[in-house]
Amino acid sequence: MTGNHVDLRSDTVTRPTPAMRQAMAEAKVGDEQRGEDPTVNALQARVAALLGKEAAVFLPSGTMCNEIALLVHCRPGDEVICDRTAHIITAEGGGPAALAGAMVRALDGEGGVYTPEQLADAVRAASRYAPRSRLAVVEQTSNQGGGTIWPADAIEAVGEAAKAHGLLLHMDGARLMNAVVETGVDATRYAAPFESLWIDFSKGLGCPVGAVLAGSAAFIEAAWQWKQRLGGAMRQSGILAAAALHALDHHVDRLAEDHANARRLADAVGALPQLVLDQPRVDSNLVFFDCAGTGLSAAALSEALRAKGVLIGAMGAHRLRAVTHLDVDAAAVDTAGEALGAVVGG
Repeated sequence: MTGNHVDLRSDTVTRPTPAMRQAMAEAKVGDEQRGEDPTVNALQARVAALLGKEAAVFLPSGTMCNEIALLVHCRPGDEVICDRTAHIITAEGGGPAALAGAMVRALDGEGGVYTPEQLADAVRAASRYAPRSRLAVVEQTSNQGGGTIWPADAIEAVGEAAKAHGLLLHMDGARLMNAVVETGVDATRYAAPFESLWIDFSKGLGCPVGAVLAGSAAFIEAAWQWKQRLGGAMRQSGILAAAALHALDHHVDRLAEDHANARRLADAVGALPQLVLDQPRVDSNLVFFDCAGTGLSAAALSEALRAKGVLIGAMGAHRLRAVTHLDVDAAAVDTAGEALGAVVGG
């Protein structure tokens, strides 16, 4: 709940719990740019170990993680290959082009998941006339793909294709821990094929801000320079890193509750004949559905729900997205389902 609303617009609306706030208040801090913040250092070491990488850097956002990774891996004119629904295309303000000077080649995957054959077909032959195919990006889970979880074997197959064609591989791991909790696959297995990847702490893990980018020691050294260039110095950011460490200790396993609540909501949506679920099975904490059958636009339906105390985001002309998170329990999900029924039935 956010105020008097059931807020399903995103898992980024979560607020730190009292226990997380206490951890933040008690954090030991120092100047993180000088390597003197012990809490930031502990978080970076822990995430590097969690993902099986040599080093990591704490950054303000997942978007900055993606953009810094592209800046390290690519040169102006290089081409990045990803699914057409990828966050770097849909939600980063044209950053790959504006910052890295990179072109993006979009693949038409299934639910945001593309195949190794699609990746191989997209790699350009070396030519003075063409951009250099440089980097492939995987988004786990696939947000605009419907919250789809990339299976570990699919990631490994894409990793083999990337290696065979001389591509580097980067994971947008905004909801990687959702995939880990849902599948039971260890984070290090998901991470193994990637030169770089990150996890977000301000979504399902419930922190107020922050993400951690991981990779080789050389990659992270280059990432630090781009962090400085982009104005990413956070100084005594142990206050924020303490929230992330608390989340790793207390908020990972509970992601399963969000998944259960998302399926609960999907059942309510599926029971309304005017609405059509994007995916027959909800993989994680994202529920996408189409409202064309109601005669309402997504924006109009969203506004009607707001009037009933439920916030759901319009993601297109008739597509809506509901996201479950730690501030929304089963009762709140039922309230949202009842509001949907009332609006659609009316």
